[in-house]
Amino acid sequence: MRTMQKRQVCILLPNKQHLDCAVKVRSRGHEVLNSVLKQLDVSELQVLGLAVLRDNEYLFVDLEQKLSKYFGKRWNRGSLSIPFILFLRVQYHVESGRLILSSKVQQLYYAELRQKVLHSQSRHQEALFFQLAASALQAEVGDLELRQGSDEEEDEEGQERKHRHYFLPEDYFPPWLIKQRGRDFVLQQCPVVHVELRGLSHSQAVLQFIKEAGSLQDGPITFYRMRREKKDMRSSVLLGVTLKGVHIYQEVEGKQCRLHDFSWTDIDRFTFQGCRFEISAVGSLCLPKLVYYSPSAFHSKHVLKHLIDTHRVHISTRDAASYIHKLEDMEGQQQSDLQALSLTSQFYREAYICDTKRLTQRLQSLTSSMSDSSIAVETNPAWSKDDDEDDDDEEEEEGYSVTEFEFCVDEPEEFLVDNPAEVSWLAELLHGASVDGPSVLPSSYWAAVTMEMKQS
Repeated sequence: MRTMQKRQVCILLPNKQHLDCAVKVRSRGHEVLNSVLKQLDVSELQVLGLAVLRDNEYLFVDLEQKLSKYFGKRWNRGSLSIPFILFLRVQYHVESGRLILSSKVQQLYYAELRQKVLHSQSRHQEALFFQLAASALQAEVGDLELRQGSDEEEDEEGQERKHRHYFLPEDYFPPWLIKQRGRDFVLQQCPVVHVELRGLSHSQAVLQFIKEAGSLQDGPITFYRMRREKKDMRSSVLLGVTLKGVHIYQEVEGKQCRLHDFSWTDIDRFTFQGCRFEISAVGSLCLPKLVYYSPSAFHSKHVLKHLIDTHRVHISTRDAASYIHKLEDMEGQQQSDLQALSLTSQFYREAYICDTKRLTQRLQSLTSSMSDSSIAVETNPAWSKDDDEDDDDEEEEEGYSVTEFEFCVDEPEEFLVDNPAEVSWLAELLHGASVDGPSVLPSSYWAAVTMEMKQS
């Protein structure tokens, strides 16, 4: 029987490795996801999702839908010898890498950001690319060794020759920057920034890279191509989905020009009808309704779902992200105070063992549930076909009804930590749980910090 037949699926990872699994013909996306979780030995992917390449664009798979919806008739005619390709990609970006509790998932998140940096077109952020390259080199190469010689000039020349051979500019910089500045300039200047990170561990350098990449204009963003007019042959508009909202870009002579930058609170509603996509801003912005066209109704449905899910992630993680930022600021102030007292700061670069299970439980207590996000949704369901019908039928892209989602961002009041133990736990999230047992600072310090936060 056809239901007992198997299909081979190959999942390509951001680090250029791959996983393989065999599923039944009528399998759904979550069955592939379960296989990925088992092979990676993680409990959840958090920020990653399965995607399919459709019309040269990545669309994230709805895990409740049958895989035949994404591969069409090829899926029914397939065989075990020909694998079907899915991609594990970053579906949701985060403000801090510390919110990703699994080190394996964090490494995959880092790997995709590394590739995005190489393809970035943010030409006005040239200095940031050198910082990103330095953080990546510190994570992947480690400390840059400096040789001390008796003849200072000869030593400098020797170091420069050595530095020219320990990395390839093409692996850390976008092509336009290398072409504009020249390989010699990159090879000469990058080690100067890299050496400043001496002493950072691999995990610390990865976290720093993730944080810096968040400042890249086209870094933590997922693009979807749109057309200005339905009859246009070329998609000249890019819809960018970010953690905090939506960006609209126009391609002009091969360059991306940002037209609009909407936060979630700037948006009244999104409306899809077939290929037609409308963005309605809140009345205070006094902007006309923006109308674009996606490649197909199939694209529209998946772009809309990604928008809704991304907004939910933003709501559910912002409290934890806010406190992590506050504690990072406290950490910087504390290190300055220690240096003023001539105390060593090497302690902050020791290795720690992270109690992942406890951190996961406590982080979940600081974030609201995905299903409880404060979003009002009104929809006429587009999934009208009975899942038991024959998958050999053509896809129903032209039959979708109007699907309208309205974001009512009645955001909850700011969450305040009253218990000093909660704040000290977040400090452990920054550094990990020490193998020596107690926290670095006494509870009295965190009680004072809590009082200061309440008064601010």
